[in-house]
Amino acid sequence: MGIAAGIGLVGLAGLGYSAFVEPRMFRVRRHTLPLLPPGSDPVRLLHLSDLHLARNQNFRSRFVRSLAEWEPDLVVNTGDNFGGDTLPLVLEALDPLLDVPGTFVFGSNDVWGPTLKNPARYLTRRTTQGEDKSKEPTLPVGELRDSFEARGWSYLDNRTHTLKIAGTTVSFAGLGDAHVNADRVTDAHPHFPDGDVRIGVTHAPYSRTLEAFTGAGADLVLAGHTHGGQIRIPFWGAPVTNCDLDRTRARGLFPYRRARVHVSAGLGYSPYSPVRFACPPEVSLLTLVARRGSD
Repeated sequence: MGIAAGIGLVGLAGLGYSAFVEPRMFRVRRHTLPLLPPGSDPVRLLHLSDLHLARNQNFRSRFVRSLAEWEPDLVVNTGDNFGGDTLPLVLEALDPLLDVPGTFVFGSNDVWGPTLKNPARYLTRRTTQGEDKSKEPTLPVGELRDSFEARGWSYLDNRTHTLKIAGTTVSFAGLGDAHVNADRVTDAHPHFPDGDVRIGVTHAPYSRTLEAFTGAGADLVLAGHTHGGQIRIPFWGAPVTNCDLDRTRARGLFPYRRARVHVSAGLGYSPYSPVRFACPPEVSLLTLVARRGSD
């Protein structure tokens, strides 16, 4: 076998792995965060993002339904649920979790269907152009919102909310998707209602949204959008984040000002780039626990 043929076979094997194997290698990342007042009971927060659920993806739907077995106290969904016009499939996948108290924001792919783009632009630009938010929605985003709210989840795009979880008052502030300039940062927002812990929620972790949340006193910020880079280079990391966050923060938990930020690498992908490499699909279980003493 010649060198060129060998390289071709390796390339085909890599493509097959990234298209058919790794997208099914789901992970539950776990972190413990000492953010609650002394004496508080733990709060188990399930952070899920970027489901991008399309037809014929029962393997992903089954995994999401199984997450209820982790018995979270709280679910935070940071958007991009649709992988097309798939409202019944999304609601079926999330059904067991909709019985758990929760909050949500939307990403652009909850509003507009995916479009074919040149993948080379994604790799060579620091950010990519999002949809024009003045366009009419092409997906049933209103029905998705109504369905989530009917089950008790709270919509947080440019809004606030509080929930009482395990004796702890959790204060939320949300911002719309900064990738399509739907984040409304004003003198009055984001702000956090009174609570024991303050959590900012948004889809895309642009630096302006992180600055807004941390300036308002967030203890924790949750976001998605980046897919963790989706195609990562082993031992080096993500080449891009699809926002203005630096590539070393494409996924995971990291400090930002006086807050902590958690960026989920998400569960799915666009149907026009249906691969993941060195970046398995994930959700995160964040256990919020009491701070020590007077910390």
